[in-house]
Amino acid sequence: MDFKQIQELIKMVNKSNIGEVTVELKDFRVTIKQKEDKIQQVISAPMHHTAPTISQVHHLPAHTSPAPSIQPGSAATDSNKAADTTPSNIITVKSPMIGTFYRKAGPDKPNFVEVGDEITPGKVVCIIEAMKLFNEIEGEVKGKIVKILVEDASPVEYDQPLFLVEPA
Repeated sequence: MDFKQIQELIKMVNKSNIGEVTVELKDFRVTIKQKEDKIQQVISAPMHHTAPTISQVHHLPAHTSPAPSIQPGSAATDSNKAADTTPSNIITVKSPMIGTFYRKAGPDKPNFVEVGDEITPGKVVCIIEAMKLFNEIEGEVKGKIVKILVEDASPVEYDQPLFLVEPA
């Protein structure tokens, strides 16, 4: 099983209601588990099985997209914020997974967003790299970036705040 086949399997699990699948081939085994808004991968080798088998398929309730969690949050008081910005209307864009946060697509590319930029649903705001997969994180609201909470190329945790957005 090559890397592209594993990626396709992850996509299929993500789009379905399958909660977990394990595929075993000669000396290779991959388990993909889907819980809430993230997919876990466990890859191990060598195994002593000779025939390919699918050993487990569990149907569990699962969400279909690893979109960022966006929740109204109480922003910390900051003297640099505009006078008309109140903590009650700020939305926090949170990381949907564990990985490395990147503000741009490559070293010679511009940042996806800056403080003051307008965003709309579907606009890419950052990339989170997890297990050599680069996941584009899109905004889900229309608004203006008030603060960027994470430094470029920093590790992030699941549900960690990434941006503060003032809704339009």
